[in-house]
Amino acid sequence: MNNQTRIALYGLGYIGLPTASLLAKNGYKVVGVDINPQTVEKINSGISPIMEPGLETIISDMVANKMLSATTNGVEAAVNSNIMIVVVPTPVDNNNCSDLTAVISACETISKGLKKDDLVIIESTSPPYTCENVVIPILEKSGLKSGKDFGVAYTPERALPNNTIYEMTHNARIIGGINPESSAQAAEIYGSITEGKVVTVKDTVTAEMVKLMENTYRDTNIALANELAMVCESINIDVIEAIEASNYHPRVNIHTPGPGVGGHCLSIDPYFIVEIAKENGVPARLIQTAREINEHMPNHVASLVEKSLKNKGKSISSSTVGVLGVAYKGNVADYRETPSKNLIDTLNGLGAKVLANDPYVDPEIIRRMEAEPVDLKEALNCDCVVLMTDHDDYRSITPEMIKKSILICNRPILDQDLFKSSGIEFKGVGRN
Repeated sequence: MNNQTRIALYGLGYIGLPTASLLAKNGYKVVGVDINPQTVEKINSGISPIMEPGLETIISDMVANKMLSATTNGVEAAVNSNIMIVVVPTPVDNNNCSDLTAVISACETISKGLKKDDLVIIESTSPPYTCENVVIPILEKSGLKSGKDFGVAYTPERALPNNTIYEMTHNARIIGGINPESSAQAAEIYGSITEGKVVTVKDTVTAEMVKLMENTYRDTNIALANELAMVCESINIDVIEAIEASNYHPRVNIHTPGPGVGGHCLSIDPYFIVEIAKENGVPARLIQTAREINEHMPNHVASLVEKSLKNKGKSISSSTVGVLGVAYKGNVADYRETPSKNLIDTLNGLGAKVLANDPYVDPEIIRRMEAEPVDLKEALNCDCVVLMTDHDDYRSITPEMIKKSILICNRPILDQDLFKSSGIEFKGVGRN
């Protein structure tokens, strides 16, 4: 590592901020760039604006040691750095096509401060050929030539919320550059923060595709589990028991079914493959169908609620429904693309009064989802309780806490036999 290396990292969110902090911890002088002045202010005060175990300690130490700072001035950051890393969001639009607005904006900013021998690294998940067709033309507005005057590399992150620091420091890293020099320089940087293997692939296009393939594999596997769950429901088989038994086969690994897929990766990345496949005349039928299945699951959960209430002689339009968990996964505050939002919308459309509890998510966010934030006791007192997120807080729920005898449990964290033997109508995705 060159002691003169200075890194500007654009996008201080769930991935960008831990990356910036770990780079600083490993000896790089890092300035983080974000458009949100509150985020910048918190970081410069040594406070983490996101909840991630171990992160605030690193931020506090690195800010105190003057190895990490934050700014809203992206041009100045580029001028004063020789490595620029882009870790901004890449959502999909209303047509499920990639929205590269933030990537384009970051690259335009970098182009105004780009210098000879700089390296630009893209981490943001994006469709193949984004680096070649979008990023490089913008950077070359600087008057410099890619591959000759500056380098470009792509490396996808692999990190799970609530375990981000460990995974960033232990997982393998995939690197693809526009030339061997770009790949080698990026590999040196990321090799300094992970104990995992650093794998260099042929080019940026391959590296872009690797990230999409990883998450599409998982999304498709979950869709298979969800479809099997709905079939099992129809023939009175407990899908969790069946999957656990099936996975004893040495070449079978069926994922766990649930009420839908959330988060910024699994629910979005497959659409990038669908998009580029369509552009090239290849129908990505399996991937598209998997997305449709997983997006349907909140509606399926709503139908379980409606049927269970009807079995008790109640109309959903005159009932209260308590939703347990609006974060997309357990023990995190991340609610991006959460299936709970679609469930709440559907229940509201059916006329139910929706209350929601989540120990990690701000009540104001729950209100914006058009549910009433309540404590756990009040949520459990509803006509129907729907467990959507496997927070540890919910693992201690007992039958006597369910006051009106209907529990739709969509995560396998509670003993259905215990609840059923106590007179609770216990249902869920793939559970009977």
